[in-house]
Amino acid sequence: MIAWQVQSLLLSYPDEQLLERRALLRAATARLPEAVGRPLRTFLDHLDVTPLTALAADYVATFDHRKRFSPYLTYFAYGDTRKRGMALLRFKHAYRAAGLELGADELPDHLAVVLEFAAGEPAAGRRLLVEHRAGLELMRLGLRDAGSPWAHVVDSVSATLPRLGRLDHTKIAQLAADGPPEEEVGLSPYAPDGSIR
Repeated sequence: MIAWQVQSLLLSYPDEQLLERRALLRAATARLPEAVGRPLRTFLDHLDVTPLTALAADYVATFDHRKRFSPYLTYFAYGDTRKRGMALLRFKHAYRAAGLELGADELPDHLAVVLEFAAGEPAAGRRLLVEHRAGLELMRLGLRDAGSPWAHVVDSVSATLPRLGRLDHTKIAQLAADGPPEEEVGLSPYAPDGSIR
């Protein structure tokens, strides 16, 4: 799917190669449905007027230093717990089943990686995106609230997925209220008075 390939490139760390592809990316967005293509063109307008050094600094400040905008989809559901490792394995198994092996330095749940996979394997990729929809939507809403230009790209991603249902809204609200889980391994199950918590 063209949209997912374009979104993948725009959600990767910005470099000279990305800037050189702007005309090609803009041409690709012209063939997309308006709800998917328009936000991508808005982001491409931002690329046109923003120096690469500023783009790179903003990308790092947004995605590397603020967990609220984590591009790692399993983070929202599992935090930094051991369960996240099992969730990462599901991504790796899906990739392996399609004949794709990631480099050792790539985490399989990075949104740009998932979108690139989905562009070549739409059914399997869509399934992974839908399974982690609550986290994706939480990231999208956070980016919008912060006025981040990357919100437009994630708006476009959301527009490629099924409409949110009541259960989705409930999961998003619960995740927003509770935040990602924290590891409880090694914590004592006993209160200070000796009773079980």
